[in-house]
Formats: sequence, C-alpha cells, structure tokens
Amino acid sequence: MKQNTPPEELTSELAIEKPQTTAAGMTAIVDSFAHTLQGTGLARGWKALVNLNQKDGFDCPSCAWPDPDGQRSPIAEYCESGAKAVADEVMTKHTASPVLFQRYSVAELTKKSDLWLGQQGRLTQPLVLRPGATHYIPIDWHDAFGLIADQLNALDSPHEAIFYTSGRTSNEAAFVYQLFVKMFGTNNMPDCSNMCHESTTVALTDTLGLGKASVTYEDYEKADVVMIMGQNPGTTAPRMLTPLEEMKRNGGKIIAVNPIHEAGLLNFKYPQSPRDMLLGGVKLADVFLQLRINSDLALLKAMCKLLLAEEEKTPGQVLDQAFIATYTSGYEAFVKSLDQFELNELAAQCGLTVAQIQEAVDLFKYTPKLVICWAMGLTQHKNGVVTIQELVNLLLLKGSFGIKGGGTSPIRGHSNVQGDRTMGVWEKVKPELREALERVFQFSVPEEKGYDAVESVKAMHDGKAKVFFGLGGNFAMAVSDTDYTGEALRQCKLTVHVSTKLNRSHLIHGEAALILPCLGRTDQDVQASGPQFVSCESTTGVVAQSHGVVEAVSAHLKSEVAIVCGLAQATLGEKSTVDWASLTENYDRIRDLIAQTVEGFEDYNQKVRQPGGFYIPNGPRKRDFSKTSDGKAHFTVNAPTHHELQPDELLLMSIRSHDQFNTTVYKNEDRYRGVYKERRVVFMHPDDMAQRGLAEKQAVDLHSRYNGVTRSAHRFLVVPYDIPRGCMAAYYPETNVLIPIDEMAEKSHTPISKSIVVRVSPAKE
Repeated sequence: MKQNTPPEELTSELAIEKPQTTAAGMTAIVDSFAHTLQGTGLARGWKALVNLNQKDGFDCPSCAWPDPDGQRSPIAEYCESGAKAVADEVMTKHTASPVLFQRYSVAELTKKSDLWLGQQGRLTQPLVLRPGATHYIPIDWHDAFGLIADQLNALDSPHEAIFYTSGRTSNEAAFVYQLFVKMFGTNNMPDCSNMCHESTTVALTDTLGLGKASVTYEDYEKADVVMIMGQNPGTTAPRMLTPLEEMKRNGGKIIAVNPIHEAGLLNFKYPQSPRDMLLGGVKLADVFLQLRINSDLALLKAMCKLLLAEEEKTPGQVLDQAFIATYTSGYEAFVKSLDQFELNELAAQCGLTVAQIQEAVDLFKYTPKLVICWAMGLTQHKNGVVTIQELVNLLLLKGSFGIKGGGTSPIRGHSNVQGDRTMGVWEKVKPELREALERVFQFSVPEEKGYDAVESVKAMHDGKAKVFFGLGGNFAMAVSDTDYTGEALRQCKLTVHVSTKLNRSHLIHGEAALILPCLGRTDQDVQASGPQFVSCESTTGVVAQSHGVVEAVSAHLKSEVAIVCGLAQATLGEKSTVDWASLTENYDRIRDLIAQTVEGFEDYNQKVRQPGGFYIPNGPRKRDFSKTSDGKAHFTVNAPTHHELQPDELLLMSIRSHDQFNTTVYKNEDRYRGVYKERRVVFMHPDDMAQRGLAEKQAVDLHSRYNGVTRSAHRFLVVPYDIPRGCMAAYYPETNVLIPIDEMAEKSHTPISKSIVVRVSPAKE
C-alpha cells in the first residue's frame, strides 16, 4: 500500500446477488432509519430528519436536487441518501475527539480504510500536526489562526497559496471566503466543480450564456419526454424520481441512456405512496439505450440527423423553425456538418442499432417539451464539453427553451456547489463582480487567472504553491492521479482542512497541518446577535434559507463563516477595511454585502426569508441568450470521439456505490447492483472475463498507461455484469490512481474519470 491511497486489503466476504430493478420502496425506508439510529439517539435523529428540506428547516447536505416549489411532505421530504448524510452529521455515539489522535499516529490512521475513518464520528476540537510530529494534538483557535496567518504572510507571493472549496459551503461562507482570498491577493480558488460539472459550465456558458439549468422543478413534471444521460438518479439524486413518477402518471415518457441498467432508471416505488407500496411502483424508462462508454456524442448526433430526416417528411412539425430563426446562430453550418456522418456508423460507435435510436427519437419528434438531464457520465471525458454542446444542439432544434416542460438539466452532485460559484468562488473573476467588489470594498481585485484543481496540484508538486487551505471536502481523494496529488500536498509548508469528520486528506499533509472542525448543516449556529441561518442554491437556481436544528456535538466548533472571518482578520489585519467580526456576529450583514455585489441578489435579506426562497435570474429560461458572444443561442459543430482500443484494453468508468456520497463511504455495499461486503470490485462483461480467463470474484489488478507511464490499482474482485463488451466499471475514488493529472476534458480541465483506458491482469499475491 502506498502512503497516498486507501488500503488495498480485501474483506474476502464479497457476496453477489442479482441486481435490483426497482429503486426506493420499503427497503429504502428501513435502511434510512437504521443508519440514523446507529449513529445517534432517536430524538436527535428524528428532529433532524423531520426538519430536512422543509421551508423552515435546513437544506440537505447531500445533493443539490431542488425542493418542490409548492407543497412538501411534512414527514419525509428527503431520500435515503439525504438521510444517511444527515445521520453522519448528527451522530453523537462516536466522536473523533483528541483521544482518538492520542491513540493513533498519522501513520497508523493511514492504514485504516476510508469507511473506518468516517465511522469515528464528528471532529470536536482544532488539531495541529507540528513539523516532524507523529500525532495530531489540540490547538486553540487563536493560535490556529495565527499559525495560518504567519505562513500566508511569509509567502513570497499570494499566488503561492491555494484556497480550495467544497460544494457544501453556504452562500454566506463562500462570499466572505472569496472576498478574503481576493483581498489577500490571488484568484487561486479551485473548487469541486472543477472535478465534476466544469464541462457543463463551459459548454452552457458558451452556447446559452449561462452555465446552469434552464428548467424549474415544475418542468420535470410537465415534460412530455425526459432523457436521462450519464446519471444514476436512484443513487445520486433519489428525490428526482418523485417528479419523474408524476410526469409518468401524466403520460410522459422517459429515455434512459447509460452503459449499465441502473435500478433508478428502470422502476420507482415512492415510499410515501400507499398505492406504490401496495400495488407496486412506476416503470420509468420507456426506452433504454445501453450504449458504450463515452459514445453519447455519437448518439446525440444520430438523433439530430434523424430529427432532420423527420422534418423533411413532415415540414414544420418536427423542428421549431421560428425559434431557430429568431433565437439562434450557426444553424446552417451545423446542419451541413451532419452530412459527413453516416447514421449506421454513429449507431455502431454506440453499440446500438439505428432502429433503437429511432425508437427514442419517435418519443419527442413532435413535441418541444423535452428535458435532458445529465451528470458525470457526460462531463468526465476528454470530449465532455463538446458532448454537452451537442446536447444543446438537440434541444435548440426542438425549441425546448423558455417553455414549460423543456430545457437543460445538469444534475449537480453536491449541495450548494452551484451557489459557491455564484458567490464568486472561481479561479476566474467575472468583470461585473470585479467592478462591484472594487466599488463596494475599495481594493484592487487580482486580474490574473488563478489555478483550477488540476493546476493547483501541479503548482504544489512543482513547489510553486506552498500553502493549501481546504474549506470542506476531501481534496486528496477527489482529484485525479492520487499518488501524484499526494506527493504534491506533501510538498507544502502547511496544509489546512476545515471539516466535520476525519478523512484521508487529513493524513496526506504538508510539513505542518491543521484540522479545523466546523458546524454542519444540521447544527444550530448561534452568534453574538443570536441564532443565524445560511442560504444555499439548488441545481435549478432556487436560493433558500437553511436553519440548523440540533445542538452541536462540541462547544469548540465554529461555523464556516466564523472560521473564514477569523482567518481573514488574523491574516489581513489593518490592510482590510472589512469589519470581519461584525460579519460573524450577524449574517444579515453578509447578505447585505452580497446584495450590493452579486447580480440577482438585490434585497437578499427580504427575498431569502420568503418561504421556499426565490429563483435567481436565468436568461435561457426566458429565451434570453444576451450573455453569449452574439446574443444568440449557438449551434456548434462537434466531432464524435472513437476510442481505438487494443485487443487487451478496456474502457473503465468510475461509479458510486449506493452506500456512498462522493468520497464518503457509508457501508461496503451496493444493494441496487447486488454487491455486498466489499468495495474493491470491478464490473465486467462475462465474455470479456472469459477472453482473459478470469473467474467470478477473482482478484485482479488494473493498469493504465499514458505517455509511457504505467499506473496501477491493485486487488479488485471481478463481478460479472450486464455492461457492453469492452467496458468496465469500478467505484470512485479507488480508480483515481489510474488517471494521469494531465488527462482531462478539453477546455474544462475535468479529469477523465469516466473513460480510462486500462488493462486487467490477475492480482499478484
């Protein structure tokens, strides 16, 4: 085992069952409550769950799925994933107190699994690892802030510091964070978007003028057709299944596009519906297109060609020519470019027939009420940006913008990852935000582009960055090229992590290291002026307030706002005119500053107090594309990528297990896919196994080779699975070690986590 990667030991208890075909149902209810009660008392756990996603409660710390605009369930406005995330946060039966760090050295903790680390519970006190020390020990907040400030102010340039942000951070914390970092003098603000939906942001901004969804919650229910691409809603956003079920009951259709038959794409049993529980749930996918990994662009192009052919048969009934003429540019060049592609060849790239693709097109050829949803299965490829641009082409042909039941729907995987970017957490600075910040705060905002996540790793590895500060997240495991990233972090003079729980990034540290424990989304936040609330932005652009409801597990915890403001005061001192202490005392003052500087947040304190929050401005939702380069929505010309694999190569995609959220592992199980008691598994087609002489549950090693360098991930157990020939799947983040830091999506720099070329060999004992 290398120092930077999780242990490679196998449990030897792998059990394989038939994959499930229905998501949610009674099993989800039982599992949710069992997980909650394991970590906390009944009263505390129940108080948290009944307030989860309520208009006067707190926002789920899991995914960014929007809450219903109208009526919400008074008992359970959450899903299994959300319940598990909350249970992890409110747990009190175990805490990662200083006693834990007295008992275990950093070296000993490194040998523990990620599951074990998370099970130790909430962090309770600030901790420091001094240079040359073997154990973390307690430190008070004043000294912690002083240590960080001294290191930052000793740098030769502000650009030698990296300030990372996780999507969980609130709007208020994100705003003061980016303000502090810019005042310090740099735009080195990578965030978790860099690893997930950056391809979406680039593609939608270039083509539509806004890198966000163009739909509202209601649009899912009113759509005639929803096409779900590169996403597994049953695991990543289970609450999405509720409006999809309603859409189906209204007569709508679903097209599912995925290399794997996922339970959440096939059937759904709504746990709060007596009808579903007694009579069975709803069939979701009307058409399932099981395509090869990273052939989505070829599929979308084939669909566009078929739509044009249908328009020729029935002119004016398939394409929205009025919309195209009025609101778009590049249509003629796009149509002409389709001539160079043959339908049969496009279908063959996907591993589908033209008839299968035609069956899907027939569902939406006569309606503009088409919503296309997608997630990492589209973004984390070298061609991620152009794939999403082709998706936009398809929607532009149909005029599926500015109407009820139509539009783009990227499904963000982390609560408030979108809000962080809205607040200015980005390695770039929008001109309008720069002007506003300079006007309100009277300082010069740095103009240089900062480091994104991949560039940050390279800068640390090369000695160009010497301090890493992480506001949430598990950076070492989230980014690609795990060993290289670990080496980079170990080059730093200081690494700092603001966290609720112990994770592996705390163990991959610089010369000195700090762990700063913070309040979670569930925790009551009481400051000098009284109880505070924060706000978050959903994937559909709704900004709503979030109130913690349970008492914090330790009196030593600070809010993220208090941590950022305390650090800013310690670092900037009299160089800053901002009264950071005042902002900590009352978050309304932060929201007043946001109202003065961030577009769409005028009268923020008033609007955010409306039950359910408010929608921020969204041009494409109103057929307003004025923020593109020419004020029109852009058709683009994109060429499919075809992976030319050698006979012994396979294409590997990373996936989440059902009992995991991002890098957080709840259990070593994946019941929807029928895998129990083990995570180090690789899903393979039986014929690919036979070709290599591999047996079920056999231990294998995975090897990638890029630019002459071989990287290996050791000891995975083979699981035969219904996946296209030449394709494989294994869990994230264990596969990150196979991805070179330089292998990323063009334009967006998103790591290629979903299309890694690998070879398989029997594991060495």
